[in-house]
Amino acid sequence: MIVNEVNEIKLDIEEAWEKKKSWSTEKNIKELVNKVIHLIEKGSVRVANFSSGKWVINEWIKKSIIMFFSVRKMDLMELGPLEFYDKIPVKKNFKEKGIRVVPPAVARYGSYISPGVILMPSYVNIGAYIGKDTMIDTWATVGSCAQVGSRVHISGGVGLGGVLEPIQNYPVIIEDDVFIGSRCILVEGVLIEKGAVLGANVVLTSSTNIFDVTNNNTIQKKGVIPKYSVVIPGNYPKKFPSGVYYVPCALIIGKRKESTDKKTSLNEALRTHGLVV
Repeated sequence: MIVNEVNEIKLDIEEAWEKKKSWSTEKNIKELVNKVIHLIEKGSVRVANFSSGKWVINEWIKKSIIMFFSVRKMDLMELGPLEFYDKIPVKKNFKEKGIRVVPPAVARYGSYISPGVILMPSYVNIGAYIGKDTMIDTWATVGSCAQVGSRVHISGGVGLGGVLEPIQNYPVIIEDDVFIGSRCILVEGVLIEKGAVLGANVVLTSSTNIFDVTNNNTIQKKGVIPKYSVVIPGNYPKKFPSGVYYVPCALIIGKRKESTDKKTSLNEALRTHGLVV
């Protein structure tokens, strides 16, 4: 879309946001919100963009999604033998979009899924973005507004929390060429940078301690897994009034090689560190 057109829509959404009582009654607001959700559906706009070396949240798009819930009415939907009763329809026309969808995978209208993506039986919520040639494996969930890059593998049972509200908070962001092992949970706007590998059962929130243990001195982080890091779940002792208990954390135990072919470096990282996927 033309930048000026997007800016104009953004200003209209910001103005409509202040008229909360009119969201479901004013026809022009309904049409405006529907237009934005259609743009998300097509991939013309997205909740977060990488710009000038950092991720930037488009709060007005989050506002549009929240308003969309208000302007929509509950509706009965029948898809073959399946029946749904909800405000938001499911995505269609996967063949034309070049997306492989294995039953009973479901993606909500207002999410964007790129050509070459494979959806095993999984769930993709509104506002989510999934890049080219990414695999969403069985029983994985991609939460509202979660941003997933290209050539990413989201393994079975992974939960990406998204983050629609608060408006100003970052969504969960997975950059290109990342591997997320089985049953990982990523919530509260954590960022997994390009090429990282997470072993099975890694749990990350915005407050989870991430310890880089690859050098003599441990480096502590929160909220971000750096590029090409190899990560496993861990725990550390923490003192409470009733005693010392072990609290979950994540351990960066190595680096995946950037210089070699992605598949080769991924397999090497998994073998070298004995990761369960």
